[in-house]
Amino acid sequence: MTVRVVIVDDSATMRAVIASALKAEPGIEVVGQAAEPLEARAMIKALSPDVVTLDIEMPNMNGLEFLEKIMRLRPMPVVMVSTLTQKGADVNLRALELGAFDCVAKPSSFNPDSFASLAATVRAAALGRVRHVPARPAAPPARAAGSYAPDGRVVAIGSSTGGVEALITMLSKFPPNCPPTIISQHMPAAFTKSFAARLDKLCAAQVSEAENGDRLVAGRIYLAPGNAHIEVSGAANPSVRLNEGERVNGHRPSVDVMFQSVAKIFGARAVGVILTGLGRDGAAGLLALREAGAETIGQDEASCVVYGMPRAAFELGAVARQLPLERIAERVLGVTNARLKEHVP
Repeated sequence: MTVRVVIVDDSATMRAVIASALKAEPGIEVVGQAAEPLEARAMIKALSPDVVTLDIEMPNMNGLEFLEKIMRLRPMPVVMVSTLTQKGADVNLRALELGAFDCVAKPSSFNPDSFASLAATVRAAALGRVRHVPARPAAPPARAAGSYAPDGRVVAIGSSTGGVEALITMLSKFPPNCPPTIISQHMPAAFTKSFAARLDKLCAAQVSEAENGDRLVAGRIYLAPGNAHIEVSGAANPSVRLNEGERVNGHRPSVDVMFQSVAKIFGARAVGVILTGLGRDGAAGLLALREAGAETIGQDEASCVVYGMPRAAFELGAVARQLPLERIAERVLGVTNARLKEHVP
């Protein structure tokens, strides 16, 4: 399969750099280049590309407005190619919420090799599931804590491509006294603080970027920083431990590192969840959790943007129960609710 791509960027130089990076890879054809959204709209209509790469800052209509129109009127795979800075993190996260497949950083003096992953991301986008994301209320609905009482178990969630929307969907269903929850989401370091703040606004529980030594307590959700592995320590008084060790499976944070730590410290007193994402990170760690007696859940293929990580875990025998995204929070809360007289089957 040849992946046909339209590049949208107001810089002629950047269009040339993107085109060069893509043309260097077999199986990718750049069929059009546009300097602004109005030109791009006509090009997309005429050429019907498989994937669009899109900049955010452009004349006439910014990239977010254009992305929103694409996902509403002609949903298709879109890869955002932009400057991944702290300043731009909110904008890029909004793009992912609107349905963009992923974000790739433009090369810079700090990250000159950022386009090394561009071709692979474009190929994955062509094969991924296109999402139409509905408008989301600015504030979370009130969620009563009275019907839920945490039973002392810890929840660990791993995700990657498509994980922004998946985590919002899942965590917005958690009550304010949810079980202590740690998350490894593959995401640039510039994004995680902004993403945690975004989740905090959309969820009844308190969400923050994890800090070394944070106590694991009910009602708190801890997101691993984009440049550190998240682990747990101390079974009696459990807390977060961050480390900047070597990448595992090409990632830091790594889902495998997190799951294996939880399996070692908590064993059966844990719930492991693996959501949408590329690759195999998390499969071995989730198996360790299952073998330790923990509840293990994998997102099903139909609801994944990319059924890579959940597939690898399922094929390894690590997933005890496979569920659509919309039902995962219900399952997690069901098996960790001390108010239920019997264990949820």
